[in-house]
Amino acid sequence: MSRIGKKTITVPKGTKVNVSGNKIAIEGSKGKLDHTMPAGVNVDVKDDCITVKGNADSRLDRMAWGTTRAIIANMVKGVSEGYTKQLEIVGVGYRAQVQANKLNLQLRFTHPVIYTPPQGVSIEVPKPTQIVIKGIDKAKVGHAAAEIRAILPPEPYKGKGIRYVGEYVRKKLGKAVSKEK
Repeated sequence: MSRIGKKTITVPKGTKVNVSGNKIAIEGSKGKLDHTMPAGVNVDVKDDCITVKGNADSRLDRMAWGTTRAIIANMVKGVSEGYTKQLEIVGVGYRAQVQANKLNLQLRFTHPVIYTPPQGVSIEVPKPTQIVIKGIDKAKVGHAAAEIRAILPPEPYKGKGIRYVGEYVRKKLGKAVSKEK
């Protein structure tokens, strides 16, 4: 039995849930998301609660049950509250700015790096060294943040690069001077 799949999902006010066949559509104040459920999973909506039921016959059905419940819970939170990821840029002269819905990064390269976010994801730059990624789809927001971080991940000697806010970068010692006798 799936421990995650057993939990019910409470639907906040102003959020509409529509289940038809193996598709679920959730609409809220931030937008609309839909998902196609696997064959062994059923969804019931009663009194602002979503219950996901799965067949406990096979291992694959049990895995799909918990995963589908987690996806639906992320969809409900996304259309009602939204998701944000924050990145920070560490390094002298490194900066970011938004130009026509594209992220322009000035890093240690000889040319500026232009990043175009996926559909449904917006990027803000409150400071030249901070990047805020917002959207209603948790997977798209996380993927966009990972792609931006992968442009210049933090290096282990001085910590320069793009990192998540609050991320700890373990620093290595530099070249050690050996003493000979």
